[in-house]
Amino acid sequence: MLERGVEVSHEAIRLWGLKFGTEYGRRLRARRGPCGNTWHLDEVFTRINGKLVYLWRAVDQSGEVFEVLAQSRRDKRAAKKFLRKLLNGLSSPPCTIVTDKLASYAAARRELLPSVEHCRGGRLNNRPEISHQPTRERERKMRGFKSMRRAQRFLSAHDTIANHFRPARHCLRPTTTER
Repeated sequence: MLERGVEVSHEAIRLWGLKFGTEYGRRLRARRGPCGNTWHLDEVFTRINGKLVYLWRAVDQSGEVFEVLAQSRRDKRAAKKFLRKLLNGLSSPPCTIVTDKLASYAAARRELLPSVEHCRGGRLNNRPEISHQPTRERERKMRGFKSMRRAQRFLSAHDTIANHFRPARHCLRPTTTER
């Protein structure tokens, strides 16, 4: 834009992100295809203004993040709220849910999705663990989140936009090396 005579500051770009980011993310979510049959669920803790907050994340089997929720708890009630948010607007529930060994997932699944298979433990849940990395990098660059509402607003747009610009490995063609 500088070549065209328009000088844009970092603050202007930040304000554009605040103004248009959520709408852009919402439109991308509306155009996204259906979620996969296997959901990988995980939570990671972070600090917002010195308070411990959990970021709950859902990733499908192809590695696309389709939901993030910031909550102050990590109990059965929080897991149920997260599962309800995942199921909201979906035509069919998943066939399998893969989680870590947190007991809250099993209790919430028994109440909301009793027919869904639940796999847990080991290295089965690496997909969401890896999907936390871009969020952590971005959080470091931003020097942390200042409020829960801002964190939720940012993360819901950030992960959707990141999915759009970072295609999953199964969508990429193999590269040929010339010798």
